[in-house]
Amino acid sequence: MAQVEATTERVIAADAETVFDALADYMEVRGKVLPGHFSEYEVREGGDGEGTLVHWKLQATRKRVRDCLLEVTEPTDGRLVEKDRNSSMVTTWTVTPAGEGKSKVVVSTVWNGAGGIGGFFEKTFAPKGLGRIYDELLQNLAAEVEK
Repeated sequence: MAQVEATTERVIAADAETVFDALADYMEVRGKVLPGHFSEYEVREGGDGEGTLVHWKLQATRKRVRDCLLEVTEPTDGRLVEKDRNSSMVTTWTVTPAGEGKSKVVVSTVWNGAGGIGGFFEKTFAPKGLGRIYDELLQNLAAEVEK
């Protein structure tokens, strides 16, 4: 079983605190910025950063749907970590200043991939597919906070 990783980043024309607060707002903002690959979005506990428990289904491909139940932590300033209770998947969001009124958002997801030939294809193609999904999410986030 090999570890699979997908990382995407984007510079957003809003300060880091505004962007981080929007990302950590699971009650209002996060559901609005998720692309169509996500369904059954539901905040089960909390709703603002640390201590949030959120559920969604992620349709990575036509055949692959992942049922996610995520515990949210904020281990350091500017960092949000979502750990899936249903799998080994961990997504880390890092928001840092990137010049006057701008911030850089890096999203990185890691999980234990399948073994054998299936694992080879997962390690080869899953990061690109998830990268496209997160590109769209970051584009939606930028549109939300750059208003």
